[in-house]
Amino acid sequence: MSVRMEPNGTWTAQVWYRDYNDDSRHKTKRGFKSEKAASAWEEEFSSNAEGSVDSTFAAFYEVYEADMRPRLREHTWYTKSYMIKSKILPYFGNMCVDEIEPIDVVRWQNRLMARRNEKGEPYAPTYLRSVNNQLSAIFNHAVCYYGLKSNPCTKTTRMGSSKGGEMLFWTREEYLRFADAVSDKQESYYAFEVLYWCGLCLGELLALTPPDFDFSRSELKVTKSYQRLHGRDVVTPPKTPKSVRTIVMPKFLTDELEQWVESLPIGEDKHIFTFTKAKLHHELDRGCKHSRVKRIRIHDLRHSHVSLLIEMGFSAVAIAERLGHESSDVTFRYAHLFPDKQGEMARALDATRAGI
Repeated sequence: MSVRMEPNGTWTAQVWYRDYNDDSRHKTKRGFKSEKAASAWEEEFSSNAEGSVDSTFAAFYEVYEADMRPRLREHTWYTKSYMIKSKILPYFGNMCVDEIEPIDVVRWQNRLMARRNEKGEPYAPTYLRSVNNQLSAIFNHAVCYYGLKSNPCTKTTRMGSSKGGEMLFWTREEYLRFADAVSDKQESYYAFEVLYWCGLCLGELLALTPPDFDFSRSELKVTKSYQRLHGRDVVTPPKTPKSVRTIVMPKFLTDELEQWVESLPIGEDKHIFTFTKAKLHHELDRGCKHSRVKRIRIHDLRHSHVSLLIEMGFSAVAIAERLGHESSDVTFRYAHLFPDKQGEMARALDATRAGI
């Protein structure tokens, strides 16, 4: 442990400790106005790191961050930390971790569920569930690795829902009308073509570079994902190992893209699609307005691709391979779109029983 004064007059504290894997780690915090404040933080952090949870929730969050951040993708941690800092720390930050009771969690839940935006709308049930899960994860971490007796969230009803609202998607006819409406701008048109006919996520689309295409084989390789974080372009591997995949494109799309991509004045390491997410959302709005099809989200184009493949008779296993999902995920998420086979099964069993 050490405390030192910086040239600008502020104080910095540094603590070395061992994490739950017994690996040596250190944490540095700068900007304290006095030596006393730096020393107090140092003692509190050290207490947490050695297994005690007799500290504020805000202080324990710093331990949680030190333990978990290296294990997560940058974008995943960014999303997680934003929810914690904006929805959890303002309420629990000054409370002592081992004094937080289930009723405190219930009161926090009630506050969030009562909030409304400028349009008078509450948070989406799926968002509330995600925030609730972040709080529970912190307490579980304290229970598993730092000696907290129990997770107060387990004694409460989880707020929100894991299931979203109605799944929106376009039929083939709706998409073709939309595509015609945006065909006056090539970059927008080809972006939507790839999203609809290949089922890519937006981050996968924006990460594409010329070498990802093998037009001689009509193949598109998905090996990375793009996000814009803190004003920086961040390219990472896809979300899961299964997300790394090769998609075979239909011939008409291969022909469209080959001519366009080869005409672009870019190097092999440059992204093909250069617009921002906001720009693509603007183009989505424009296309919906001119084509008069219902407004869906960018990600719903992926749902639309799945719906089209199900309608064409492809199995959950084949669709999952194309999406980079587990087949069980496809079955669960899109079960209502698959044809009901019960009647067909019953008739086949009748025929078997009758010896037909």
